[in-house]
Amino acid sequence: MIGLDTNVLLRHVVIDDEDQFLRAREFIERHCSAVSPGFINRIVLCEFVWTLDRSYGFARAKIVDALEKLLATDSLVIEDQDHVLAVLPDYAAGRAGFTDLLVGSINRARGCEATATFDRKAARLDGFVAVR
Repeated sequence: MIGLDTNVLLRHVVIDDEDQFLRAREFIERHCSAVSPGFINRIVLCEFVWTLDRSYGFARAKIVDALEKLLATDSLVIEDQDHVLAVLPDYAAGRAGFTDLLVGSINRARGCEATATFDRKAARLDGFVAVR
């Protein structure tokens, strides 16, 4: 198994640099398979979503589509995949940011009674508490 960094994952999905896109695609095709998948950790995934949103201006629906395609790819493994799947509906609905939702889901699973946040949107969700 080989870990993938955010920039490789971005170049594989966003074709804004043809050379890097081709190199990322070739690398992933050569080194990632169902038997030996590429690993995407949750930090990389959060950076990926943030960059698609802030740097590329992707709509949430397009980001969710990209995440669903990554999740469906048998040559990639996403850390905390069950949590990623669980937060996609709330993220798609605009209830909070992807990272906040993922952090909250993981924290609940680890036994936290709540996740403290200054984020107003996240603070309205179950499992979050506003810091005032």
